[in-house]
Amino acid sequence: MNAVLAVKQYVSKMIEDSGPGMKVLLMDRETPGAVSMVYTQSEILQKEVYLFERIDSPGREPMKHLKAVCFLRPTKENVDCLIQELRRPKYSIYYIYFSNVISKSDIKALAEADEQEVVAEIQEFYGDYIAVNPHVFSLNLLGCCQGRNWDPAQLSRTTQGLTALLLSLKKCPMIRYQLSSELAKRLAECVKQVITKEYELFDFRRTEVPPLLLILDRSDDAITPLLNQWTYQAMVHELLGINNNRVDLSRVPGISKDLREVVLSAENDEFYANNMYLNFAEIGSNIKNLMEDFQKRKPKEQQKLESIADMKAFVENYPQFKKMSGTVSKHVTVVGELSRLVGERNLLEVSEVEQELACHNDHSNALQNVRRLLQNPKVTELDAARLVMLYALHYERHSSNSLPGLMADLKNRGVSERYRKLVSAVVEYGGKRVRGSDLFSPKDAVAITKQFLKGLKGVENVYTQHQPLLQETLDQLIKGKLKDSQYPYLGPNTLRDRPQDIIVFIIGGATYEEALTVYNLNRTNPGIRVVLGGTTIHNTRSFLEEVTASGFRGRSTESSHVAPRPSSRR
Repeated sequence: MNAVLAVKQYVSKMIEDSGPGMKVLLMDRETPGAVSMVYTQSEILQKEVYLFERIDSPGREPMKHLKAVCFLRPTKENVDCLIQELRRPKYSIYYIYFSNVISKSDIKALAEADEQEVVAEIQEFYGDYIAVNPHVFSLNLLGCCQGRNWDPAQLSRTTQGLTALLLSLKKCPMIRYQLSSELAKRLAECVKQVITKEYELFDFRRTEVPPLLLILDRSDDAITPLLNQWTYQAMVHELLGINNNRVDLSRVPGISKDLREVVLSAENDEFYANNMYLNFAEIGSNIKNLMEDFQKRKPKEQQKLESIADMKAFVENYPQFKKMSGTVSKHVTVVGELSRLVGERNLLEVSEVEQELACHNDHSNALQNVRRLLQNPKVTELDAARLVMLYALHYERHSSNSLPGLMADLKNRGVSERYRKLVSAVVEYGGKRVRGSDLFSPKDAVAITKQFLKGLKGVENVYTQHQPLLQETLDQLIKGKLKDSQYPYLGPNTLRDRPQDIIVFIIGGATYEEALTVYNLNRTNPGIRVVLGGTTIHNTRSFLEEVTASGFRGRSTESSHVAPRPSSRR
């Protein structure tokens, strides 16, 4: 189960099936994202693709010496553009690939438009999602819901993306969903409808234990996307933002022109592949080793190129040297900027208090620490608001809840109304009333003992104590202990055996901390394969945008205190 490989094989097959000769890759608004995650431009150039065009861009020149390889989502706009294209073809021959199921009526309309008989083939290649890591995929959708209901267009797009992933990995799963979420149930039903309707496509070789699709809701764990991160990939996304593997460094003080935007892809960057899940302290020493290795290989300034053999050796080694030089300068810049932000924003101290709010139940100590940090001028507006959000989520029903005082502290230190409103919006989005699971207190004797022992041993790293709720959910699922009463199956059938191939999808977005959880689960449980997907991959900023876009605007801050009331579960 490798999402990157699945999309990569589709793209290779498209280009190879069109045979030798010069080609143009004709795409739409969304498909370039899917392609760029699995192939670099130079890799595609080697396959004789010399031009990249958008099907909707006006005024493209006719180039009859090129073959067109079209990779498009099967939307009405794209089909209309393609009909216009085929009526007046600009290229010699067309190989058309849709990233999802295309209707028979659309195929008929395209056939009628192809009067000049330029279409060589039409196929469905299910690369209708963004393959982020081999075990992580995203649909790049922000704000997929209105309140607790789906936006119909986003529900349709999410269903298409999720069914495309299943088809590309050749899985016809049994489906379980989070009972406390109407959104999860609705998506589960939509996916099931597609599997039933397109049963011929889903007719894969049966495995002994059927695969399982588990659909969850972000609002069940609003803590994870609010925390600062300390592993490389997660930290880059939290502090700088990763968008389709691209990182914008244009705001970095004194940045050189060629480093204003860099690409971080584990597919073609060995250092990144080896370090993306390591914590920040290890990255620092690995960067140092990378630098030292680079210094050794650096061609000596005084190196005499006396013989033809010397020159030949120099020329042969130069591309590798140049690539290494690019890798070194890129990672040194990224790590340097992360380091600068950690110092400037006092993130070590902030993160320690965040972890305490997420993992411990000591109210008076937590309150004292949050108050202390709110007085610190180095703490940014975002970090101040984030601490109060974590406090509000954890101690929402606590008898000594001091949220009004903290809200006043935020106002006094000049935190904008937008961030202050977001505190109550986040509680509305993922507070105790909404959650189907208990996020803060261990449930049973085993969990309590575990926590007690953890407390005795001390934690090896105070900045990474937190485990996402997903960790516990998957742990229970793998052991066959996940309760049907909280995560029912869709339909009458249930799994008798423990699942082996698991696809987890989080409505409202996954995080890189959860991606790390899944990576470690795959590594430590031989025979278990888990793939994690989400409507998007969040950092704190995008998560707060998600909350706002979903219609949770929060109350004005003066009336933001909710009196604690007895806990009720729906």
